[in-house]
Amino acid sequence: MKGRVLSYSVQENVGLISGDDGNRYTFEGRQWQEQALPVQGSYVDFQVAQGADQAVSIYLARESAPGSVGEKSKVVAGVLSILFGVLGVHKFYLGYSGQGALLLVLFILGIPLMFLFGIGVIVWLVVGIITLVEGIIYLTKPDAEFQETYVKGRKPWF
Repeated sequence: MKGRVLSYSVQENVGLISGDDGNRYTFEGRQWQEQALPVQGSYVDFQVAQGADQAVSIYLARESAPGSVGEKSKVVAGVLSILFGVLGVHKFYLGYSGQGALLLVLFILGIPLMFLFGIGVIVWLVVGIITLVEGIIYLTKPDAEFQETYVKGRKPWF
């Protein structure tokens, strides 16, 4: 079975794993089969003890969790947002296709609106400011926080 380490106490030498099956399993430190101590969020491979909700023979899983997204570069996301944000390129890069499509549609709609009513410029200006701010936020966040918020946490805006 596979799952994620939810917690581990060095003092008590016990921890908790959330299995991919939706159940939670306790474990004792002696069941941890790796050199480094268990870390919250680690994806692990383990067995379940017969008749108990206890994880045994726990190893770090070498492949990523199902449905997980690989790490994305905050620098790439930030630069894409600043240079091509009005086209939604940074959103597509981060895996937010809906939000990327929205920005692209607003950009395309801004063209005829600019010539017909002049409000296309306002649409582009608002979208440009939003994507510029997003780019700056991406670039100024610490790497771990960027990954947690925008890649793993799937927060699509700001």
